[in-house]
Amino acid sequence: MPARQKAEKPADTSKPKAAGTAGASAASGAPGSGESATQRALRKLGLVRDIDFALYLPMRYEDETRLQQLAHARDGETVQVEGVIVDQEVVYRARRQLLATLDDGTDTVQLRFFNFYPSQQKQLAPGARVRVRGEVRGGFVGRTMMQPVVKAAGTPLPLALTPVYSTIAGLAQPVLRRAVQAGLARASLDELLPDALRPHGAWGLREALRFLHHPAPDVAMAALEDRSHPAWQRVKADELLAQQLSQLQARRAREAQRAPVLRADAAAPESLHARLLAALPFSPTGAQARADAEIAADLARVRPMHRLLQGDVGSGKTLVAALAAARCIDAGFQCALMAPTEILASQHFGKLVGWLDPLLAAQGRRVAWLTGSQKKKERDAMTAAVESGEAALVIGTHAVISEKVRFARLALAIVDEQHRFGVAQRLALRGKAAEAAPGGAQPLEPHLLMMSATPIPRTLAMGYYADLDVSTLDELPPGRTPIVTKLVAEHRRDEVIDRIQGQLAQGRQVYWVCPLIEESEAVDLRNATATRDELAEALGEAVRVGLLHSRMPTAEKQAVMADFSAGTLQVLVSTTVIEVGVDVPNASLMVIEHAERFGLSQLHQLRGRVGRGAAASACVLLYATGDSGRVGEAARARLRAMVETADGFEIARRDLEIRGPGEFLGARQSGAPLLRFADLSSDAHLLAWARDVAPQLLDRYPEAAQRQVDRWLGTRAEYLKA
Repeated sequence: MPARQKAEKPADTSKPKAAGTAGASAASGAPGSGESATQRALRKLGLVRDIDFALYLPMRYEDETRLQQLAHARDGETVQVEGVIVDQEVVYRARRQLLATLDDGTDTVQLRFFNFYPSQQKQLAPGARVRVRGEVRGGFVGRTMMQPVVKAAGTPLPLALTPVYSTIAGLAQPVLRRAVQAGLARASLDELLPDALRPHGAWGLREALRFLHHPAPDVAMAALEDRSHPAWQRVKADELLAQQLSQLQARRAREAQRAPVLRADAAAPESLHARLLAALPFSPTGAQARADAEIAADLARVRPMHRLLQGDVGSGKTLVAALAAARCIDAGFQCALMAPTEILASQHFGKLVGWLDPLLAAQGRRVAWLTGSQKKKERDAMTAAVESGEAALVIGTHAVISEKVRFARLALAIVDEQHRFGVAQRLALRGKAAEAAPGGAQPLEPHLLMMSATPIPRTLAMGYYADLDVSTLDELPPGRTPIVTKLVAEHRRDEVIDRIQGQLAQGRQVYWVCPLIEESEAVDLRNATATRDELAEALGEAVRVGLLHSRMPTAEKQAVMADFSAGTLQVLVSTTVIEVGVDVPNASLMVIEHAERFGLSQLHQLRGRVGRGAAASACVLLYATGDSGRVGEAARARLRAMVETADGFEIARRDLEIRGPGEFLGARQSGAPLLRFADLSSDAHLLAWARDVAPQLLDRYPEAAQRQVDRWLGTRAEYLKA
């Protein structure tokens, strides 16, 4: 390993040095304050600090370290050859082209350029000796290279593989390479891990980064591509360690904060919690009771709760949320529940009003409803009830966190489908408790309960949710019927409509979900409006077919959902606005059109809209066939998973394998994932090491731990507060 260097300089986390060359890091100052186009492009890529450049690793490599003979080049192989131009012409076929023939003494190849300049024509004049690199292809006119890279012959060959970086328009690869090289040379890459905590035999970080930017030509390319090379292992270990440290810091910072102690005798007959349980027409499942007890223990502590309530579709998260709200209200405080859509928020409101409003009325309190679509008079009344404390529970969408909404004593914030909210929105909801602090007193943090119907696989929970306590609803309430899932090709559409008629004859209701609202020339998908018309014609005038999509006015959407819930609409054609929260027990058939276009988690959520009553239920996945709609491998894997399992946790595990962690994280890191290089599914051993080392480094070497977080995450660590 290289010798240890001086401590990492503060410049690594401050403004970068001004650009002395095109390859220097972006100049300091805000965009537009004298930055060049190159500097602005670098900033767009997140390349600001010297360490940012050092950690901007290549996406692939090109081997320019050797010359090959054309006679030994295979079709489809990318090679670098030197030779003499023996012929050149500009032709006008389908488009203007420059053709030049190169002879390296063993064979010839035609160089074909669609974009060229007079200087390039001069460079490729007959008799000139040049070096070219490109993919060799066979054809009727002999071997060709399309748009190869041309360099002067005789220049020294590089001693390392040439890195290729991900870039954006306006930032040429050579310019980016020089910028990365300059940043790498300036960055402080001293070793932050003591010998006792570093994995035995691990490369030094400086050594690993320099190697990955310029690998030796004899390295096994497969080890670079699958990131199993020791240099990659060190980089991924460091990244995972920084991520675990940041979450550990966030957790400890939260434990140092103070929250209202919500301790009330929930078992007392007069308590809202006890009266709610007594009024329910069913008994909570064991999993619901366990989650309620875990939440109660958190609420009784002086540190803020930061808990994720996860459960499969239909596992009863709303009841657990209601019991948590009741405990908060029993302690004399307010609770807020925020959902991402009005449909989901209204479903919660309908249930919670039915359960809690009659019980709160005796106390002169109520459940309030806040959305952006409310008329001013109704909204003002609700806002006043929240500010006075009359509203014990406030349910709504983003309107709950608007500036005009002020709480009297907010102590518990519940966020449903939390991954669909941005970090700023979740932080704003927590900030409402600070506004509620009376008389300028030190504000207390609210307790935070996040809910998700997308179960989190264990490896993802270890990696991204290490700062959370997790409660899991792993059993369904009694009475839920198994759902049969069928794959049906689109050419059997008439059979599906026949099945709908059979369900309607039994008095059941049907969902039909489409991926688009209106006709699109760009994507050949059936749209919701046309499908509604088609089904209405096929099913006859006796059957009412409704339409629901996100562009409809709120009042119209609510009317359609009310009609479907009441049974006066037999078939509901919808976009994915019914993905979560919709509960119509009489609906027994779900048809998802162009199912190959949906994500696995989304398909599982949509399937969960049926099977909510006693009737046998089914989900039909209509998929495209034919040349215009071939199903890709990832889509096939999703459809197979849907047929093979109804277990949400298994679905989540497979979704993680197919698409990676982004589906589960949503805007948790404000669009910037904490992990760029490590893969939780293949790097579990590194994650286990990072989880073990993080508390030791933070406790024994706090300065080194902070520099590790700053080096890898910068300001992104702040988002863990959400």
